[in-house]
Amino acid sequence: MAFRTDVVFICILYPVIGIVLSRLAFRHELVPLLFPMASGFALVGPAAAVFLYEMSRMRERGETVTWGRAFCSLGRPGFASLVILGLMLAAVFLLWLIAAQAIYSLTLGPEPPAGLEPFISDIFTTAAGWTMLIAGLATGALFAVLVLATSVVSFPLLLDRDVGVRVAVLTSVRVVGANPGPMLAWGAIVAGGLLLGSIPLFVGLIVVMPILGHSTWHLYRKVCAPSA
Repeated sequence: MAFRTDVVFICILYPVIGIVLSRLAFRHELVPLLFPMASGFALVGPAAAVFLYEMSRMRERGETVTWGRAFCSLGRPGFASLVILGLMLAAVFLLWLIAAQAIYSLTLGPEPPAGLEPFISDIFTTAAGWTMLIAGLATGALFAVLVLATSVVSFPLLLDRDVGVRVAVLTSVRVVGANPGPMLAWGAIVAGGLLLGSIPLFVGLIVVMPILGHSTWHLYRKVCAPSA
């Protein structure tokens, strides 16, 4: 609530990107990748919310916060590490899309569906469709756990301290290993929130992303800097 205007300005980019990706999927007959692309927000979300983490960090220090100042303050020594980690998540996202396409090709494919409605019908009325659905959800869960373990606190940590990608990722993995129950619950909240935000043409992300982004910063402060 403290940054309503600035946050909306930043987060309006996410539904725009989602709508563009959806239109590309329809245009290039990639309907089977619509859901994988939408759910993929959970994989790149930690990188997409980096400006929100920075705004929370600045507010915590009592600084005057705007999206412009948050953007400029990212140019610190740890910026290169943030870029590298973001590229790693982008690579995971691409691998997820490749895996999703492979699962479709082995079940309902390899020919593209006639349209969205026939595709949805095939999913729920054929054995191949159910196989694709179960295999896709299981594979997506593995990707989600991988991203959760490696990035749940690594991005805020790199904003807060110049520790390098390796230390940040290992710290994130140790945090998840030490708190598996709460971290899995948090992962479920993130995935559920992003899914709900994506359903109404991704517009809900304008509300969901700020809540998850600022909450992630406070999660980091609780588990990595309790004395601060």
